[in-house]
Amino acid sequence: MYQYNPLVAPDSEEWLGLSEGDRIDSVRSFHEHSDGSDFEDDQALSIHCAIHVVVENQLALKVEHLPETLSKLKRQGLDRHEAIHAIGAILSEEIFKIYRGETSEFSTSLYRRKLEKVTAKRWKKGQY
Repeated sequence: MYQYNPLVAPDSEEWLGLSEGDRIDSVRSFHEHSDGSDFEDDQALSIHCAIHVVVENQLALKVEHLPETLSKLKRQGLDRHEAIHAIGAILSEEIFKIYRGETSEFSTSLYRRKLEKVTAKRWKKGQY
């Protein structure tokens, strides 16, 4: 199985060569064995891992603003794992707006604007 470590950028070609299931399994394995995170249930862990994978996929594909946002957050003092969580929180917020019926589609432009505005300081305060 692929050994995922969020502190180290995966090789884009190798990452994208994995099946989606293998990507999720590798992120889950990291969190179950290395992270010490305490998820309230398996569903919460599954959602967390899926968001990790989406962010890593976007980074591997060099989706606009993602690599720059990751670099910015790391320069501001977050480690790579924390920066992925910050980006994932923004992504999740936009996805849950659809789930709650606040909008009918994902707004790429709003997502990009939030990525441009996020800082390590704001992320640590929960103001992303």
